[in-house]
Amino acid sequence: MKVEHDVAHDAAYFAFSASPAVRQEKLGNGRIVDVGADGSVVGVEFISPSRGLDLIGVPRAAEIARAARRRGMRVLPASDVARAG
Repeated sequence: MKVEHDVAHDAAYFAFSASPAVRQEKLGNGRIVDVGADGSVVGVEFISPSRGLDLIGVPRAAEIARAARRRGMRVLPASDVARAG
């Protein structure tokens, strides 16, 4: 997995493949899933990750959480996400 974290623009992208995305699924709370032609998840973008990453319903969430924590990003517990609603 390749991770790009742009602190200046408060965005992060977790890429699982170099394949191009053919569509996007917006999950809300600044989360966008890029999907390839074969239906696989190509990557996941987070807008405003400085507020913490909401991984509820995000594909490959466990992998993203591990990579994010290694880079010092905060992952929101499910209870915090529900309260922030």
